[in-house]
Amino acid sequence: MKIDLTNLFNGSVSKKNIDYRLDLSNLIYSTYNPIKNDVIVKGSVFSKADVVYLDINIVFDFFGYCDRCAEDVKKSFDFSVKRIIVEQLQNENDDDDYIVVKNRELDLDELVSEEVSLSLPNKILCSEDCKGLCPQCGANLNVKKCDCKSDVDPRMSALLQLLEEE
Repeated sequence: MKIDLTNLFNGSVSKKNIDYRLDLSNLIYSTYNPIKNDVIVKGSVFSKADVVYLDINIVFDFFGYCDRCAEDVKKSFDFSVKRIIVEQLQNENDDDDYIVVKNRELDLDELVSEEVSLSLPNKILCSEDCKGLCPQCGANLNVKKCDCKSDVDPRMSALLQLLEEE
């Protein structure tokens, strides 16, 4: 969705509402596509004291797999994005508070896609206390306790032999 900001920059319009859905089902996270449903974007672009602001809320569901136990995970994300929209920056420092637009046109699809990608965590867990999988038999330790013996440090194996002899 491209938004023409000409009327906001010249002051003839003070606000444009945003309410649309964006299909990001082709977004790749790790090795899969985690966004099955549309991303919901609501908010507005408005002009106040000759400054153009973007204020949107982004909502989407993430469908993936736990990085410890490989179980299915669904997490809901809901966050807001607030930026100042400018045609050019006086300082060439990249500032996250500003969006530089060319030809007074804002590509909201590109912005939302970037914000969604940046909001995804590095590690997805089904729960904070996920125990993961047994490294020997592969059992899900959240569901059952396996009978595998834990690996013994080779330096301690002589002590283990003493215990077994008794």
